[in-house]
Amino acid sequence: MSDVITAQRRGLVMLALALGGFAIGVAEFATMSILPYFSREFGVTEAAAGRAISAYALGVCVGAPVIALLGARVSRRGLLVALMAFYAISNAASGLMPGWGGFTLSRFFAGLPHGTYFGVAGLMAASMAPKGKRAQAVSRVMLGLTVSTILGVPLANIFGAQVGWRWSFALVAVLATACATLVWLYAPKLAAATDASPMRELSTLKNRQVWLTLGIGAVGFGGMFCVYTYLASLVMEYAGAPESVVPVMLLIFGVGMTAGQFIFGWAADKSLMGSAAVCLVVSAVAMLAFWAVAGNVWLMAPVLLVIGITGGLSTILQTRLMDLAADAPTLSAALNHSAFNFANALGPWLGGMALAAGLGWPSIGLVGVGLSLAGLVVWGIAMIDDAPRRRGIVPG
Repeated sequence: MSDVITAQRRGLVMLALALGGFAIGVAEFATMSILPYFSREFGVTEAAAGRAISAYALGVCVGAPVIALLGARVSRRGLLVALMAFYAISNAASGLMPGWGGFTLSRFFAGLPHGTYFGVAGLMAASMAPKGKRAQAVSRVMLGLTVSTILGVPLANIFGAQVGWRWSFALVAVLATACATLVWLYAPKLAAATDASPMRELSTLKNRQVWLTLGIGAVGFGGMFCVYTYLASLVMEYAGAPESVVPVMLLIFGVGMTAGQFIFGWAADKSLMGSAAVCLVVSAVAMLAFWAVAGNVWLMAPVLLVIGITGGLSTILQTRLMDLAADAPTLSAALNHSAFNFANALGPWLGGMALAAGLGWPSIGLVGVGLSLAGLVVWGIAMIDDAPRRRGIVPG
């Protein structure tokens, strides 16, 4: 196929990349929703079953830098196909594992391609985008992940309840295979840069701005994950709502996350760091509101929508990292998702500490406020550190 990128072909590639994000979103978030089913089958407590979630997150953190470095000389199309093929196989293995130990190990392996996929997919999307719309192109890739919280997770949950939790992983395997096939058929066949190498990728880590940008996500995103993790328990145990309300709250959250990709994808093309600051401030205010209205699900619903919208921070930081490491962007872009998985561990951990200290369910909102403000502090440090370059005193 010719490598002329027509509008129609660009649309097919973007669809394929978003489909990969959808598959990853289903695997990551749906595993939480089917946890009661596989914990029961394997004969472990739900608390112990949470280690399978942690194993996946650990796989993301390990896989993102390692695969990005090893794949530095591989074409983006070839790397994406390989990552999605591996994702399909590892998730199929999760559905077939007969024992708890093998299942947990398979979740670790399933997490390995996650960060690098989004990093490389974002780079490919940005490379095809019209001038001035790079962040919006990246947001389209992340859109697959957020839409999965609206459509994919409930579907996987139905699979788990009606036909068996193992079929949820079969669904992920089919989606990942479809993504790999579409990328192979339609993505541009661009060879890796002749001077690409692991050492060149590692050189980006000398840039303080890369680390500070990763820090904004690692800290500032923690509050959103804290609220998402404990939302179901808070709705039922504190707000006193029936179990049937939980999916509605999660749906509202997912709608917000999807809207956030559009809103902040557009805003980031106008001002990357400005939109990041707005996102963090909005997050802090929304978390404070969540603390105030946690006992009333009707008041909580619009607040959850806003908290979900702040998930657009992922697109902002992904684009920022690609700009900071334009000559060797794969590692820094992949590490963005390691940072978010660090936030995925940090937020619930701090929230758990607050609950263990007897501060009550609404306290997870205050934890979110603190993490959002901490992310804003890191943002401020990044702006101060970058001031000489913006004034032209230091070469960019």
